[in-house]
Amino acid sequence: MHTYPTPSTPQETAGWAAEVGRRAASIRRASLRMVHAARLGHPGGDLSCADILATLYFHVLRVDPASPYDPSRDRFIMSKGHASAALFATLAEAGFFPLNDLDTYMQPLSLLNGHPDRNKVPGVEANTGPLGHGLPIAVGAALAAKMDGATWRTFVLTGDGELQEGSNWEAIMAASQFGLDNLTAVVDRNRLQQGDATEHTIALEPLADRWRAFGWGVVEVDGHDVSALAAAFDALPAVQGRPTCVIARTFKGRGISFIEDRVEWHHRVPTDAELAAALRELTGDGGEE
Repeated sequence: MHTYPTPSTPQETAGWAAEVGRRAASIRRASLRMVHAARLGHPGGDLSCADILATLYFHVLRVDPASPYDPSRDRFIMSKGHASAALFATLAEAGFFPLNDLDTYMQPLSLLNGHPDRNKVPGVEANTGPLGHGLPIAVGAALAAKMDGATWRTFVLTGDGELQEGSNWEAIMAASQFGLDNLTAVVDRNRLQQGDATEHTIALEPLADRWRAFGWGVVEVDGHDVSALAAAFDALPAVQGRPTCVIARTFKGRGISFIEDRVEWHHRVPTDAELAAALRELTGDGGEE
């Protein structure tokens, strides 16, 4: 089981942050290539959550790619399953399956579907894609751990537009009721959903206050600052005896100047020229090709 010691010196912290940054850049490059090749996908959301995924898989989660279903592993559930390219790129980067498998994304008979499939892909904990399912599943997992007296933790990543699904708020109430301080929900708060801003669709703010009102401990961080993300995860739970919500404030399409904060890139596919330009920008974003 992989564990990650907390850096103890400024030099160790800088080196760790640079390494996670390189991983995030690699995830961004791979996910863009996958969407481009498949001519399908959700690149804006893939790019916004790359730093969150890199921090979780290369600093936080106790998981072992050689034994992906070890009973003592931490559970991570990708509730925003439409960002499957980012998840698959992360799992491959972490060694759950060969990087070359990413070339098959959404191809006929590929194991890497448009949405994560637990029955086909090592490291995937739940089949997600229909929004509003992942957080309820995560609450069930965390409750099971409590009932068994187990020490593994559950993490779930949701989109912000996804919080407009009522099933999430039922799950949020249940998690508080059962005191699931082994559960952490991360909100990819990029402020954009399919077609428009979240606040123009169904307003979410004041989002932190809403989670607190439902009995959760809440931490708000820059979702592109891996050191800030790591500090939040290292201090879990935010409030003893309560589940934690980490609101990660991000930008849709992060890292690509002509994609960032543009609502049309929720599911637009880059052209050949756009892919080349994006990869040029990302080559300098914390790592090499």
